[in-house]
Amino acid sequence: MESKKNSGTSSFKMPLHYPRYTKKDYQDMPEWKLDRILSEYGLSTHGDLAYKRQFAMGAFLWPETFRQDPNYKTLKS
Repeated sequence: MESKKNSGTSSFKMPLHYPRYTKKDYQDMPEWKLDRILSEYGLSTHGDLAYKRQFAMGAFLWPETFRQDPNYKTLKS
């Protein structure tokens, strides 16, 4: 039986710490910083600033944070 070796390499490295930002932090965060955080976790940085903020909040904040906010809209709405 022949074993296959994986000769591909990956440049992705999981950051050691989970982002500890609040919803307000994400809402006030400049686009360059959102791009940096998303790219550190291997997430897409495509889209406008509003989309990136919603995406980051959805990825990094607990769902209960949104359920308590009457202004929260899902990315699909």
